[in-house]
Amino acid sequence: MDMPAKDSFWALTEKEKLTLRLIVRGHDAKSIARSLDLSVHTINERLRDARRKMAVSSSREAARLLLKAEGGDPGSATPDSLGDAEIGEDASHARFDQEAAPIGGAGSAHSRPWIIIGGLMMLALALLAITASPQILSSAPPAPAASRVAPESEAVDFARNWLTLVDQGRWEDSYRGTGAGFQKSNTLQVWTDVSQNVRAPLGAMISRTLLSQQDLPAPPHGYKVVKFRTHFANKDVIETVTLEREDGAWHVVGVMID
Repeated sequence: MDMPAKDSFWALTEKEKLTLRLIVRGHDAKSIARSLDLSVHTINERLRDARRKMAVSSSREAARLLLKAEGGDPGSATPDSLGDAEIGEDASHARFDQEAAPIGGAGSAHSRPWIIIGGLMMLALALLAITASPQILSSAPPAPAASRVAPESEAVDFARNWLTLVDQGRWEDSYRGTGAGFQKSNTLQVWTDVSQNVRAPLGAMISRTLLSQQDLPAPPHGYKVVKFRTHFANKDVIETVTLEREDGAWHVVGVMID
């Protein structure tokens, strides 16, 4: 069902819009609650209010309508293409591993990874390439630890500088450093909301040390995976930044804090 937007996107609140954006990316109420550090009851209330305002019976339909109204392509981000998990009365079975959802991860209170992935399908292809070619991995001699961390490459420098923007809460500047696939899946508002919710509790960044840099083979150009051990005022974490080469420059396509 297609329905034109009215009254500024059906008079939805920003919290209701954020929840629907996460729904269209494959999340269910439980994983959204973990991501935003809220109760499942609160998330279900938001979805119920959004469905009422938009006069639809399905949260997924409401999410698709909002995506279309905001200029997105409903055909490129349907829950069926990402893999759904059950959302109350809206789905009959769960098929999506919420720990690998493209947006979110748990807040610091749950001690779970924070994952934001733009090129989800490309990353899956990269992992598939590694799984399908065990002989390549087994035949190559392991690189000494020192060679993985020094000297710092251009990709590592970019990742470090990009994380500094995140440390400073410069969400718009850091968003400009992400790749096209990331930006297609995540709006600036989604990036800002999720980042503020997850990053702020960590406190000030004290130190960041490079742990490793790894090339991940995948079409068209492969990925660079860079890991840092970072000491924040409130917690020590491992930061993993995945980068892709686009138009001759590095761009971030995924970040995880664990």
